[in-house]
Amino acid sequence: MDSLIAKADAIQPLGKKRKLSHPKKPKEASSTDRTLHSVAKHTSVPKSFSKLPEAPATYNHIANKKLRAELNRHTAQATRAKALLEDAEMLLADEAGKIEVEGEMERTWRVGQDEIAKGAGQEAARGRREWKLDGGPYRSRYTRNGRHLAIVGRMGHVATFDWMTGNLHSELQLQETCRDITFLHDQSHYAVAQKKYVFIYDRDGVELHCLKAHIEPTRLEFLPYHWLLASTGNSGYLKYQDTSTGQLLVEHKTKLGACTTMCQNAHNAVIHLGHQNGCVTLWTPNLPHPAVQLLAHLGPVVSVSVDPSQGGRYMATAGKDGTVKVWDCRNWKGAVRNWTVRSGGDVELEWSARGALAVASGGGVNIYTRPSIHTPMHTKTPPPLYLTHPIPHRPLTSVRFAPFQDILITGHAAGLSSIIVPGAGEPNFDSSEADPFENKKARREKEVKALLDKIQPDMITLDPEFVGSLAPPSKLTTGTTVDGKPATEIPFARLPRMERLKVSGKADETEENSEEEWLDDNGKKMSREERERRRQRGKGKSLKRYLRKQRKNVIDPTAVAIRKKLEKQRQEKERARSAAKNGGQEPRKPSALDRFKRAS
Repeated sequence: MDSLIAKADAIQPLGKKRKLSHPKKPKEASSTDRTLHSVAKHTSVPKSFSKLPEAPATYNHIANKKLRAELNRHTAQATRAKALLEDAEMLLADEAGKIEVEGEMERTWRVGQDEIAKGAGQEAARGRREWKLDGGPYRSRYTRNGRHLAIVGRMGHVATFDWMTGNLHSELQLQETCRDITFLHDQSHYAVAQKKYVFIYDRDGVELHCLKAHIEPTRLEFLPYHWLLASTGNSGYLKYQDTSTGQLLVEHKTKLGACTTMCQNAHNAVIHLGHQNGCVTLWTPNLPHPAVQLLAHLGPVVSVSVDPSQGGRYMATAGKDGTVKVWDCRNWKGAVRNWTVRSGGDVELEWSARGALAVASGGGVNIYTRPSIHTPMHTKTPPPLYLTHPIPHRPLTSVRFAPFQDILITGHAAGLSSIIVPGAGEPNFDSSEADPFENKKARREKEVKALLDKIQPDMITLDPEFVGSLAPPSKLTTGTTVDGKPATEIPFARLPRMERLKVSGKADETEENSEEEWLDDNGKKMSREERERRRQRGKGKSLKRYLRKQRKNVIDPTAVAIRKKLEKQRQEKERARSAAKNGGQEPRKPSALDRFKRAS
């Protein structure tokens, strides 16, 4: 048995003596020690303890020893962190685990949920559930970390719970029509769009606020980075409520009637609305009109969704006519893909974190995946089908993908149904953004940090990349020459005030100081301090203030009269100054006979 173990290059038994050479010859010792060789082949030192992969930059040219040591330490730490990051990226696979077929004749959409649940494993198979409820049809909403689920029925049944563990947080019977539900910054608060107003409840189901400014709401959306609750309803208004201060930030009148379709672009926080006339509008809090207005369908728009996997580049819309269109939000030149669903009824759309599009219509749910869903196609051919699942309970009112999970939940008249969609969820999560395993202390700290890092609503734009970029150079430049030198271009912002007014055509002649005004009583040129002191005189006079307010391109008789009066006063001051120079005698007015005196 010992000989077999030795041949297998394993650790030698304790009873056998090992040959050790002289300690001065480490090479020979390593060659004769079979145990050292057997262990070294099957073990490795962690990369965090190993040497740096590349020599970091040194700062030997710096004389200060303390500064040189600090810079070397920071450089070594940055190099080690970069190497460890590259080592960790091997877990971030580009392609998610989708269903793959062996032969060309096989199709993934023929695989049923029972077969998927058997091959997915015990933990993943728990996502395949059925909730039979009586208050339908139902709508659902997940938290950002995908741990908690909130459901609302049309008849007034509201419940929030941890769907992974099954712990129920709150359950309400409101006994009135409820149209939508959404969590706020976390699972501790949620908002319900009820028959007349929007109500906010805490985790235990206690009513906290009644937002009476939101009348007859139909859809709700929460912007997590801005702490804004957006709602639209039958009144045709889009309203933003600041949940951190409780103020109604802004309300936009869409002028397109009642709205029952709304979603947000997670990339730039722009709200997308679908209207009854077939238009899709994009709204921001800082614009009173839609940033983009698009005629998407010939009939009413029933569902809108934005793809989060591509940075908000693609948008899917569904109309009452049973057509589904995919749009490129970068050019709006036309639909990328356009096809007609087979079954009738309203169509519900939802994008997953990995770019899978779920289309719920009639009695089933169809799932399409990229890149086929983003490939331009001029014909009305639907993209290749990835998965399908029949749901006999009609109507289908909502579809939601669970964050960081391969689970799709569908709300219908008889409750909720969840199915497994392999490769739909994002397997890697950022614990600083959304942590499914956060505890109570981490949740509190995250809430405080979110309030400190709150983004102002004015920052919401279609292109968020302009934030932090340099301003383009000014186009308003003027050419000036100094002492015969060639003309130099001076930006408009660096010109003096009077020069800027002259360029823009708003200069006032009464404010221009002539050369004589910068001379003192003795006729000498004033110093710079004296000129600044003289320039500030009369700034607060009522006539000057009136002229500054009335400065415009329209000729005003009152302003003209005041300018003439100021000009007359200036001329009187000049005559008095010249009389003082001539010894108190006023200068004689020139006559027509003075030219003969000069000739003689």
